[in-house]
Amino acid sequence: MDAVRVALLREVLAGTEWLGATRRFAGALRGSVVAHGGGLLLVGTPEYEPWHLAAHLVDEAAWSGTPELAPTLVRHHARPSDPAHLAVGPGRLAAARRGETLLVVAPGEPVPLLLERVHDARRAGVTVLALGADGGELAALAHDTLAVPEGAELDLDTVQHLVSAAAGENAGSAGARRGFRDRLSRLTEALTAPPPAPW
Repeated sequence: MDAVRVALLREVLAGTEWLGATRRFAGALRGSVVAHGGGLLLVGTPEYEPWHLAAHLVDEAAWSGTPELAPTLVRHHARPSDPAHLAVGPGRLAAARRGETLLVVAPGEPVPLLLERVHDARRAGVTVLALGADGGELAALAHDTLAVPEGAELDLDTVQHLVSAAAGENAGSAGARRGFRDRLSRLTEALTAPPPAPW
């Protein structure tokens, strides 16, 4: 989903709880990674890896000048032969320490082994954020959550787009809002510009 579609989605959602909820959660995410500076770990479940969110957060980190938003994607089925950015396995959660932020994206309650690793990371001083499952043990472990219940108006993928876009904005900063508007304006101009003159 590009910046234009996110902006249109935000217009459609104006006045609903989703817009405020995704911005609040994105603010908690951004605040944690910027304040602590220890890095962002992003993990899903063995069945659901948040590749798309990882890619959008990398983009938002570059566009917003906030490198702390670029996550390390922790994969349950990572292999040493994978490219470096895809070869980080669950053992990285055991090595997580104070100052780091762990974002868990799970459409349902995670498997017990993942919950155990999240619990250990929290005990080590890691800030835990959860996106997806409504209630349950993961929500109890997390410092902050954004629930996307089954049958909600928005699906988990759409909510991730809204969160990543909002995380790239500096809440309360006119400069960052202007930066997003500038990006949106440039994209709109490129999409609506007349075709180049033929040779």
